[in-house]
Amino acid sequence: MTDDNHERPGRRYFEELSEGEQFTFGPRTVSREAILEFAEQYDPQPFHVDETAAEESLFGGLVASGWHTASVANRMMIDDVFADIAVMGGSGVSDLRWPAPVRPGETLSGRVTIADRTTGRHDDRGYVELDVVVDGDDGPVFTMRSTLLVRRAETSA
Repeated sequence: MTDDNHERPGRRYFEELSEGEQFTFGPRTVSREAILEFAEQYDPQPFHVDETAAEESLFGGLVASGWHTASVANRMMIDDVFADIAVMGGSGVSDLRWPAPVRPGETLSGRVTIADRTTGRHDDRGYVELDVVVDGDDGPVFTMRSTLLVRRAETSA
């Protein structure tokens, strides 16, 4: 398997990333239709797919699935952050939280902060831990810590 990510000009390698460095991503507006479509396919709970039932739920109205919010966050990070980093993949997430629901028409944006960088037993990559915060119209709607595998510069040739 070949990884062409390292050949794209402007990609940053593990050694070029620093703890505390921050990146922003978004914005992306989540439509009512997108909430319904995602939930009908992947998370068909009443408060995600049925507006009447959602009105009677603890949310008091239709809300996006947390997994939908995570997917939108992931896409924004890929487009706006990871496109400039020699990402080889991910190795996990922890501390995944949804502090507030996402409602139809809400606009999401976020920030990624490099929390830690470590080398491992593989010479071709390092591990970069990211703290991710996604904000909606009224504050945080999604947070997590994610670990990326990032190509090392000395093995890119």
